[in-house]
Amino acid sequence: MAGVITASEPSWIAPFTGLSPRQFGKLITALRREGADPVRKGRPWSLPLEDRVLLVAAYWRTNLTLRQLAPLFGVSKSAADRIIDHLGPALALQQRKRFRKDTVLIVDGTLVPTRDHTIAERSKNYRYSTNHQVVIDAGTRLVVAIGRPVPGNRNDCRAWEDSGAKDAVGTTPTVIADGGYRGTGLVIPHRRERGQIELADWKEDHNRSHRKVRARVEHAFARMKTWKILRDCRLKGDGVHHAMLGVARLHNLALAG
Repeated sequence: MAGVITASEPSWIAPFTGLSPRQFGKLITALRREGADPVRKGRPWSLPLEDRVLLVAAYWRTNLTLRQLAPLFGVSKSAADRIIDHLGPALALQQRKRFRKDTVLIVDGTLVPTRDHTIAERSKNYRYSTNHQVVIDAGTRLVVAIGRPVPGNRNDCRAWEDSGAKDAVGTTPTVIADGGYRGTGLVIPHRRERGQIELADWKEDHNRSHRKVRARVEHAFARMKTWKILRDCRLKGDGVHHAMLGVARLHNLALAG
């Protein structure tokens, strides 16, 4: 069965990956270097690595069902499922482990509607969701770390610790966050104390600059959620975590060029 979509035709790459053909080529080279395309015993993959990566990216980008997506690549539904299970973890973001002392990071949580109710809970949007703690570099705006998903009814200050994002960042960099992280030791906006009518001018100025910088993580969420898998994830188990990490890697590639 011949497929319609193939990486050998560059015009398919940008719509289904969010990357330029040059960026997509860099990704393929990196994956080969990381051992994502080993020589296998038995029956070989029905698609080359480039088309398999395009299939996974297209699944994340469009959130089509596998019954809809598989015929576009000329493979069966079960083959498409195996490709996603195999390459999803390989496409995951390599999270940064070391930071300069002057690094400024921004953290915030985002909710991903998730149909696997074993890892999701009803959240403030009244849907079963998972909470993902995302950390970006304030200077480059690139994602540097993402915690493991926690149930969507967890507040951000608890999710910051439970997800492992706090341990991933360590104590070296300065981390700023919104008021939902009170008591965590992160840099958050000034708040009025009980009985206080208004803040001092210098605190208002600080809050204003804080909001401008912290908005960068909201912009990152907006860019990442153009991959529609993060708007309604049907994957089970670690699938939503792998999708989040994979989308973060694609986001960084698209942003860094």
